[in-house]
Amino acid sequence: RNAPRLRIVARFGVGYERVDVEACTERGVYVSYTPGVLSNAVAELTMGLILCLSRKIPEADRHVRTEWAKGSRFPSGMDLEGKTLGIIGLGRIGHAVATRAKAFDMEIVYYDFRRNRDVEEALGARVLELDDLLRVSDFVSIHVPLTSSTRGFIGERELKLMKRDAYVINTSRGAVIGEEALCRAIDEGWIAGAGLDVFVKEPLPLDSPLVKLKNVVLTPHMSTSTVETRRKMAQVNVKDIRRVLRGEPPLNPVPEQRGKIFQKPE
Repeated sequence: RNAPRLRIVARFGVGYERVDVEACTERGVYVSYTPGVLSNAVAELTMGLILCLSRKIPEADRHVRTEWAKGSRFPSGMDLEGKTLGIIGLGRIGHAVATRAKAFDMEIVYYDFRRNRDVEEALGARVLELDDLLRVSDFVSIHVPLTSSTRGFIGERELKLMKRDAYVINTSRGAVIGEEALCRAIDEGWIAGAGLDVFVKEPLPLDSPLVKLKNVVLTPHMSTSTVETRRKMAQVNVKDIRRVLRGEPPLNPVPEQRGKIFQKPE
């Protein structure tokens, strides 16, 4: 209402839950985002979190700086070979994660609203119901958008289905996991730990229970924060903004606006 000349909201990323798409559509305002160009960066950080947890890399770093010279021993980690990675959401990013995990000889299972037979054939991935995936996975990696149906998608019931020595990885949106339930799950030993790049409240408050938990690796919502990826994202936004200002539809509209053409006001 207060921006009558607004033509496009170009989202820098793939999550757009903060944009009122319905209101934009009613007013003939395009909403675009940057799919595809950031999948590899997010997948790389996902695998980085998995490696940090499996090989205890953050703890090992602290051990070298404070304890190793004193003669104390550091506990062993675990191999990724033969471990099962459960991917929740096998879209562009989930697919990129699966490809990298296969290079570590991990077994791939996935849950998605749509079956991806190409990935099943190429990577030997198996589709499972969510509960079954949670029961068999050594690592559960979440790659779904935040919507009304995915908010709190992984809660106490789901966490209690996981193995006690399993880890959960979240590089999607913090609210997909019930944070209070996750803290209890780690503190009480329902699961082994977590690798988190996203949180319900960001920046994560210093008094958050997550900060005090062991077996948790935390990163500051940095999954797309590489020089190359951020440049690609900016270029996608710029192209779509220029197209709209010329009276053309964007190349990357959000799914709710696919196929829609808004007339340029006189």
